[in-house]
Amino acid sequence: MLKMSLSLLLLAPLSAQTSPGPVQVVMVSDEADAVLSALAKRAEGRPIEDSDWSLLFHSEGYQRLVKREQSMHRPLDEARFKAFVLGEELLSCAAALRRTLAQWKGLDAGSAGQKALVYLPDGAKIQARIYPVIKPASNSFVFEGSAIFLSLDPLKTPEVVENILVHELHHIGYGSAFPSAPAKAALKALPEGTRLAYDWISAFGEGMAMLAAAGGPDVHPHAVSPAEDRARWDRDMAQFDPDLRKVETFLLAVAQGRLQVEAAQTQGMAFFGIQGPWYTVGWRMAVTIEKAFGRAVLLDCMKDPRLLLPTFNRAVQARKEACAVWSPELLRVLGQGTDASTGL
Repeated sequence: MLKMSLSLLLLAPLSAQTSPGPVQVVMVSDEADAVLSALAKRAEGRPIEDSDWSLLFHSEGYQRLVKREQSMHRPLDEARFKAFVLGEELLSCAAALRRTLAQWKGLDAGSAGQKALVYLPDGAKIQARIYPVIKPASNSFVFEGSAIFLSLDPLKTPEVVENILVHELHHIGYGSAFPSAPAKAALKALPEGTRLAYDWISAFGEGMAMLAAAGGPDVHPHAVSPAEDRARWDRDMAQFDPDLRKVETFLLAVAQGRLQVEAAQTQGMAFFGIQGPWYTVGWRMAVTIEKAFGRAVLLDCMKDPRLLLPTFNRAVQARKEACAVWSPELLRVLGQGTDASTGL
């Protein structure tokens, strides 16, 4: 009976923003609401009771956060989380966090989903639950293909948060349409190493999400970000050629079976970084393809990872850009022919 009552009670703080058709988005703020309620009691000198902790630890946001951390082999401990909520640093931020949550609840998550949809193939769907959460780590991420966790941060402007939302919602839509049924069947028939290499090539979706969040190829992906984030991105983009070669070396090793699964996982994950080559190289490829051949061709590459690398090579040739392209060796190993300039 108690469990049912709590479940009904937790429906109260949901801020639902849904759109018809392929975009269906709901914002769930129950975890953040419960933490702020506890902080309000602390500020007033009142004790936090068992019922307050129960409300927090049974919240949908907290429960899914626990599940995510367990999947990452980082169990979320209630005792440690209590210590976090009872910390002086968090208490000092309570007022700012409360204002920030109110701002974020006012964001049009459905509109963000529509912006992401512009850079997704036909048939893509965005069905998501967005969790603004107060937690020790400041990262934001997608979990289980439909849950977006946004770490509540008073330093993030509404424009930055919308940019993050579009980025993460693009991931969800990308996952719903990638790869297409014909591409999936073709990939399944490939040798294991080649298939694994294509799995990693899908990580360039980070760069495509950067393009979607910016809104177009002529918009800087950090146009609304703090100056230091924009400067970091520009420094990393200056390393495009060597970064492409590093990823190429990795993909060759995976495709040729020269990397054990664990080693491949370690190396591949390193390319994420803050916004590493999966972002920067992926963004440059997506922008070059769209500028050379139009958005429809880029969307075709999103449906079939076999198209992405050779299409980028052709786009560089078409635009006469001076930058690195994927080598004939890698294209050959991936079954894309031997001509690095055409990919055929």
